[in-house]
Amino acid sequence: QVQLVESGGGLVQAGGSLRLSCAASERTFPNYHMGWFRQAPGKEREFVVATSWNGGSTYYADSVKGRFTISRDNAKNTVYLQMNSLKPEDTAVYYCAAGRRQILPGDRFVDYWGQGTQVTVSS
Repeated sequence: QVQLVESGGGLVQAGGSLRLSCAASERTFPNYHMGWFRQAPGKEREFVVATSWNGGSTYYADSVKGRFTISRDNAKNTVYLQMNSLKPEDTAVYYCAAGRRQILPGDRFVDYWGQGTQVTVSS
């Protein structure tokens, strides 16, 4: 089983930045496709971004293009989400996700989930 632990969430003012980290305690991590989802209060969980196992392909939700960047360091079994120009509507619990197959925009389910980290953006 792949275990995912998110960190880096917190409170930030609109226009600020945060970097989320997702650490995977799994030696086969480099072979997993990784992504981030989020769920705002009263909303459904939604796709944010995903990257392929080798980082060669990335997919971003339209709402975060140009502001968020996903990256991964396979040597550290870690994937990151750099979030810039944050908006109040970005407030949500952010979940790290791992899949044996490519995670795509619109996906609702993945093979493995982290427990989530809270991101709150104040106006």
